[in-house]
Amino acid sequence: MFNFVVDRQIKGRAVPNLAQHAAEPYTEAWREFGQHYPYTVPVELINHCEEHSYPYRITLTTELSTVDQANLVYPIQPGCFNFDIDYIKLIPNTVLAYIRAGTIRILFYYHEGDNPLGIKKRLDLLCEQNAIDKNSYVFVSGNTAADAIENSIHFCDHELLYYIRNKSHEKFFKTGALRRESRFLCLSRTHKWWRATVMADLRRTGLLDGSLWSYNTLITVDDSYDANPIEVDTLALKDDLKAFIDGGPYHCDDLDSTQHNDHSLHSAELFDSTYCSIILETLFDADGSGGAFLTEKTFKCLKHGHPFITVGPAGSLAALRDLGYRTFDHAIDNSYDSILDNTLRYLAVRQTIAQIAELSPEDMATWFHSCTADLEHNTELFCRTKWDRLNRLQERICNG
Repeated sequence: MFNFVVDRQIKGRAVPNLAQHAAEPYTEAWREFGQHYPYTVPVELINHCEEHSYPYRITLTTELSTVDQANLVYPIQPGCFNFDIDYIKLIPNTVLAYIRAGTIRILFYYHEGDNPLGIKKRLDLLCEQNAIDKNSYVFVSGNTAADAIENSIHFCDHELLYYIRNKSHEKFFKTGALRRESRFLCLSRTHKWWRATVMADLRRTGLLDGSLWSYNTLITVDDSYDANPIEVDTLALKDDLKAFIDGGPYHCDDLDSTQHNDHSLHSAELFDSTYCSIILETLFDADGSGGAFLTEKTFKCLKHGHPFITVGPAGSLAALRDLGYRTFDHAIDNSYDSILDNTLRYLAVRQTIAQIAELSPEDMATWFHSCTADLEHNTELFCRTKWDRLNRLQERICNG
């Protein structure tokens, strides 16, 4: 059982700890905590427990003296970890007293893929500055590198998050050696320079011919051209990259950018008319951490029956196998997943894509049919309850 300690509840929902934003559940404002200092958001772990019937208890800080105080955790979920915020200093003094006494442990729950080592160093410093023991917290991260770091745990929150947000859609896929109209499906909603590099190169080399793909050059994030983890000069791609960006945006459906980001929606026709996804994951080098970071982009393929090639951090496929998924190793050359150098890994990914692109229409249908057992396994596993995953996380948090 998870024993969560929260400062406030409204209509039975836990208000994010430390939050100063005023909002009520089931309103638009409830989804805006991440836009207001200190940018903590509702704890997804509580929603996961509800969805998968995993036992949990919520104790208000005003009730601490009246309850069993075993394995209490005070959850803080930053929408985006901010190194300028002293999260511990913002914890109420009454709660800090329990933390210093070793009765409550802080649970930093962070589903993003930022380098967990940098965050761990910052949290250690905050502990020192606020006179609490460095073992007073546990940090849960979406980055697999967390498992090698003291007081840190990797947990693939995005698997459970997509489970919730897309649960209105049944799993589906068309099996058999069926002819499909297009080879690859490659979708990208948000411009990042490494993604543009991949798409411009695949387009230049003709590997996107006969495929369905999109790239929205209008939605950007704080991403520097100079920080591109793929060496554009090595690919001799500078002019083609500029032309690609100037020619955007590119579409393959009629949905707008908001709908593209709505995980409750699913364009079945895109998957049913293509053989294989090229997944442009959220990160390509996971903030220099050496870890992997998986999001809904991958789990969409797992639920809805699509083979895939992952353009992401090294170890992404290994992380999926650790979760029990199959990665079509009999049909796809996945050797790229172990290549640490970013540019070399991309070149290996491109070679894998080229190998599949060389198949004739008849062989492509046979290739897809050979993936059927893995597709069925993946959809079944994804749609299975995540009770065991939550239980394992609870044990690691409480027992170290």
